[in-house]
Amino acid sequence: QVQLVESGGGLVQAGGSLRLSCAASGRTFSNYAVGWFRQAPGKEREFVASISRNTYITNYADSVKGRFTISRDNAKNTVYLQMNSLKPEDTAVYYCAADARGYYGKYDYEYDYWGQGTQVTVSS
Repeated sequence: QVQLVESGGGLVQAGGSLRLSCAASGRTFSNYAVGWFRQAPGKEREFVASISRNTYITNYADSVKGRFTISRDNAKNTVYLQMNSLKPEDTAVYYCAADARGYYGKYDYEYDYWGQGTQVTVSS
């Protein structure tokens, strides 16, 4: 089992940047693919980005492509989400999740472990 803790959320003006971190403890983190998802009030949770275990292949939702960058440092057991050019519609609780099978998929049911989430609020 792996435990995930997100951090780095906060309040930022439109056009600004934030970097989220997802710190893992427990089993060997490099065995897991990791995804970021978000959920805005009144909306379903949606895929943001994902990264493979060791080949560092990445996948992005169209809505964030070119603005967000996912990366990982397996030595630090941490995955990052660099968010640039933020928009008010990016406001949501952001969650990281780990997939033990290593598939860096777009669907939340593919992920086995979840963090508690971190709030990102973008003001206009």
